[in-house]
Amino acid sequence: MIRPRLSFLVAALCALTSLVFAAEKPNIIVIMADDLGYGDLSCYGTDSFETPYIDQLAAEGVRFTNGYCSASTCTPTRYSFLTGTYAFRKKGTGIAPPASPLIIDTGIPTIASLLAKGGYQTAVIGKWHLGLGGPEGPDWNGELKPGPREIGFGYNFLLPTTNDRVPQVYVENSRVLNLDPKDPIWVGNKKPSEDHPTGITHRDTLKMDWTHGHNATIHNGISRIGFYTGGEKARFRDEDLADEWVKQSNKWIAANKDEPFFLFFASHDLHVPRVPHERFQGATKLGYRADVIVQLDWCVGELMKTVDKHGLAENTIFVFCSDNGPVMDDGYADEALEKLGDHKAGGQFTGGKYSIYEGGTRTPFITRWKGRIPAGKVSDEVVCTIDLATSFVEMAGVKVPDDALLDSENILGALLGEEGAKGRTTLVQQDNGNNGNLGYRNGDWKLLHHTKKRARNLVVEKLLANTEVPEFQLFDLKNDPAEKKNVIDANPEVAKRMKAELKEIVDAGRTRK
Repeated sequence: MIRPRLSFLVAALCALTSLVFAAEKPNIIVIMADDLGYGDLSCYGTDSFETPYIDQLAAEGVRFTNGYCSASTCTPTRYSFLTGTYAFRKKGTGIAPPASPLIIDTGIPTIASLLAKGGYQTAVIGKWHLGLGGPEGPDWNGELKPGPREIGFGYNFLLPTTNDRVPQVYVENSRVLNLDPKDPIWVGNKKPSEDHPTGITHRDTLKMDWTHGHNATIHNGISRIGFYTGGEKARFRDEDLADEWVKQSNKWIAANKDEPFFLFFASHDLHVPRVPHERFQGATKLGYRADVIVQLDWCVGELMKTVDKHGLAENTIFVFCSDNGPVMDDGYADEALEKLGDHKAGGQFTGGKYSIYEGGTRTPFITRWKGRIPAGKVSDEVVCTIDLATSFVEMAGVKVPDDALLDSENILGALLGEEGAKGRTTLVQQDNGNNGNLGYRNGDWKLLHHTKKRARNLVVEKLLANTEVPEFQLFDLKNDPAEKKNVIDANPEVAKRMKAELKEIVDAGRTRK
């Protein structure tokens, strides 16, 4: 009689413990780097420079060797991260232009809106690049609605597009910060006047020259994509972006430390134009591209210190990831190629930004939760930024609506480094927009479909290499992680099955069960 009672008590205690844990809602900080490659951190093998704070995250948590973003450019990865749905399912999710309206429909549940339902305070600080405003685009001199606050974020402090696109202003909540009504902002696709300085007409005045495409309006000695005038008091210096993200994040964390919070820290480093603060210029021997990685590492360290300062380390999950893989010359002459040396930004992988090869979407991916996640673990489970939504929303005790987060799986156990917990078994990778270029991974098999038989940025160490490739390729990632040997002819049945599975995923409109 004693043993059954004892068993019952043990079971009851375990259930109670589970309930207590379920009631705990750890803070969540997702740090998303920009254009960071698998081989760009010292904890992932580079010896070209050191990233001690990110290394510390890895040493105190789980470092994933099969961590992915869902696309190899910024806007679609961010869309998929927030909505939990593959971006190729929605038109207009390619790289957003300067005057893009909000790309995420306000009626779509997001990781932010669902966590807010679970009692979380939510904020996004940093690069947005998902559009602002209604169908007509942003009203830079009025209210920038809809925006982050209409899809679940209680607070935002943004770089509205990406910094190689105009305008160079901060947006706090729904308005441009420090805007003088007497000096309104105008943004357009055409030169506003014949004497308007551009990177073409005033190239000799630039402090950073352009190599392709970034030659319109000049701000801070750097020409950009698109044209704008006005807003002089609202404009920022490129060199100050990282400091401002840290300052605003620390301020917001301090204000919300007594409630569960979700912070999306969307770094602009290391996207072009790469202009580190003066104190980081020359921090490495590889030029500004590596200097801003060191600057990014500093940002991570500052957030960790803030969490420690408020006694939140054992109640905060850190996720460190990237929105896509690396690129060298992305439009500016910043010596990224010239000073690269033997540094392999994408590690052993082929391709980078703009590519559906592994180097485009397999990136650094680290999780840390002191006291819960085992320290120093290395995991080869497949995890992806698209899965953070369902994993964290369900952890918070919120039911995911059936028509939301359509491709996001609950892989919380894998993210927390739990013994035996599994990550994804399949994953679709895209490059940009809706051009149909897709990579499909199932276990160790990887199918590549290039609809126009062209692969962009196949070789990261060259200038936007645009290479002819077969329409379909098949790789065995277990034996060929660098995707060097196309084995489609030797495995026709596998290729046939993979093509059918990919088509079914695309046609079904969802993968979450």
